Amino acid sequence: MGTSVQVTPLSGVYNENPLSYLVSIDGFNFLIDCGWNDHFDPSLLQPLSKVASKIDAVLLSYGDMLHLGALPFAMKQFGLNAPVFSTEPVYRLGLLTMYDQSFSRKAVSEFDLFSLDDIDSAFQNFTRLTYSQNHHLSGKGEGIVIAPHVAGHLLGGTVWKITKDGEDVVYAVDFNHRKERHLNGTVLESFYRPAVLITDAYNALNSQPSRQQRDKQFLETILKTLEGGGNVLLPVDSAGRVLELLLILEQFWGQRFLNYPIFFLSYVSSSTIDYIKSFLEWMSDSIAKSFETSRDNAFLMKHVTLLISKDELDNASTGPKVVLASVASLEAGFSHDIFAEWAADVKNLVLFTERGQFGTLARMLQADPPPKAVKMTMSRRVPLVGDELIAYEEEQKRLKREEELKASLIKEEESKVSHGPDNNLSDPMVIDSGNTHSPLDVVRSRGSGHRDILIDGFVPPSTSVAPMFPFYENSLDWDEFGEVINPDDYVVQDEDMDQSAMHVGGDIDGKLDEGSASLILDTKPSKVVSNELTVQVKCSLIYMDYEGRSDGRSIKSILTHVAPLKLVMVHGSAEATEHLKQHFLNIKNVQVYAPQIEETIDVTSDLCAYKVQLSEKLMSNVLFKKLGDYEVAWVDAEVGKTENGMLSLLPISSPAPPHKSVLVGDLKMADFKQFLASKGVQVEFAGGALRCGEYVTLRKVGNPSQKGGTSGTQQIIIEGPLCEDYYKIREYLYSQFYLL
Repeated sequence: MGTSVQVTPLSGVYNENPLSYLVSIDGFNFLIDCGWNDHFDPSLLQPLSKVASKIDAVLLSYGDMLHLGALPFAMKQFGLNAPVFSTEPVYRLGLLTMYDQSFSRKAVSEFDLFSLDDIDSAFQNFTRLTYSQNHHLSGKGEGIVIAPHVAGHLLGGTVWKITKDGEDVVYAVDFNHRKERHLNGTVLESFYRPAVLITDAYNALNSQPSRQQRDKQFLETILKTLEGGGNVLLPVDSAGRVLELLLILEQFWGQRFLNYPIFFLSYVSSSTIDYIKSFLEWMSDSIAKSFETSRDNAFLMKHVTLLISKDELDNASTGPKVVLASVASLEAGFSHDIFAEWAADVKNLVLFTERGQFGTLARMLQADPPPKAVKMTMSRRVPLVGDELIAYEEEQKRLKREEELKASLIKEEESKVSHGPDNNLSDPMVIDSGNTHSPLDVVRSRGSGHRDILIDGFVPPSTSVAPMFPFYENSLDWDEFGEVINPDDYVVQDEDMDQSAMHVGGDIDGKLDEGSASLILDTKPSKVVSNELTVQVKCSLIYMDYEGRSDGRSIKSILTHVAPLKLVMVHGSAEATEHLKQHFLNIKNVQVYAPQIEETIDVTSDLCAYKVQLSEKLMSNVLFKKLGDYEVAWVDAEVGKTENGMLSLLPISSPAPPHKSVLVGDLKMADFKQFLASKGVQVEFAGGALRCGEYVTLRKVGNPSQKGGTSGTQQIIIEGPLCEDYYKIREYLYSQFYLL
């Protein structure tokens, strides 16, 4: 049988809840994504709590709340203690996203699900990989290789490829095939026939206009509002899709020479942009090329002002302006407060660029028709004064006394344990307790001929500490080469230093904004004051799709091209999931699964695979030929067994029978056209064929993939008279293949 694969959804199936899935490969448990929603609902994490202790590794695909929001809480409360793998942008921007969420919540509530220290602790166990980097697991995961690939959607977004014994398990959700201003499209289409593909149905029912048409409508709508004297609010995430919106506005403002101010308001806005400036190699080819040729950094923005507090916005220009503010769901953060202020003005516009999560204010406002009024809770933190402050200080003093008493008791217990058994040895001034005679009896018994010392005075109790500075001898380990050295003692802990730096300052070395740092360092006693109010919604409410995901038509096309043996559907509404499921059930030779929460499905490959050992005698006579990243050879052998019972390929005892020549390779006509042109051959496409010179024509016949994604047969036909050009073109054609 093939590699054993089981998939168990923990969250995010038949709905749009956060994503979290348990994937077991030959007993090695991967947790792929660990998301949470903006409600921070602990009930969503109950399935995760049951398996957290069994997780061997965590793979994160994106740096937003829906994909990693529950990681600090799970590590703190559920005992999740596994290495985490992600790309560098997912690590960095995910950390800033969690900081922004924490600041936004603590500013308006007694948020205690996780602290900043919990976030730091969760992000210390990351291993960061680059795209297409193969990482070989060890120990329990021996033989498993993981590799991140470009997914689009968000910076550092990942399609995970997990390989074991030649079989691929691919996890690809929220991918985007379209190339955007700051991101390349996904490389998912380059995969072919994976054993298992886990993907989502989130956009299966949606269609998208062209990028040019969408951008035109987006910018015209904003400009019309500004020219009418209104303000524009864009509720955005902390460090994800907001980057694409900033580039669109920055370029448009520069082209039109507009003077309307643009503000990006979040607790981590400065830190986000500082990091982004150093991540150009993760962005689109156009941005990377622009920096290489002219040293032009696309995120050195001239028209966007970065703000980290609401006071800065209030003190800014009073005229029309564009504000991109977190949080996108309007449940908390600056966007929540700004909406409450601006909603009653008919001139203003609230422009949503992503669908709000279920049950959030953003989702409610995106309804058709939108509500005319909404109830909102306005909260703010105020310092304690008067009797409340006195009561708080007395309570803190009481807690401090209790802590000191507890610490002293612990210290006393430790002293008893460490010095209790050797009371007499601890102090040379103590009389031998084993002697049953009193000191006076000793003097009397020895008579006047002896001069003995009578120790009379304070005798320490058995719990006392030796009357000298304690000395602890460090026992050193030695081997045949000398003292054993621990390499960790000599490693500069850059990551720890970087984490600690996150609490002060505000530059590219990973430091938080000054205003954000003040929230951490502010220890003034305070309380949260809340009041309910009804907000009249008179402003314009518009939704435009800037989520950066492939639409339904593209998803079907890409999945058909990838042609997985087994397809697992996750994350999407029940309607969208069933629609995509039925689409692929109507196609032969593909098995489709759509499991429920905590339902384990076995998607083990039906192929028979065997591990064999190649004997030295056989390998010494094999001639390999280079084929891309691989080496291939034709082998004639007999199957035998080694001494330990493992299958082995041995040289055949009789002469090898002749075999037909095999041409190995995949010729792309466009590439062959360029090759012929480099050889001086006049070549062009005409009528679906490649015309080479005056007489010879090449054409492909057959389908590369049959209906259902199964591999088909293609042939390349050379047509033309037997002339010099014919034989030359045929020779060039053969050179594109490997003959075995």
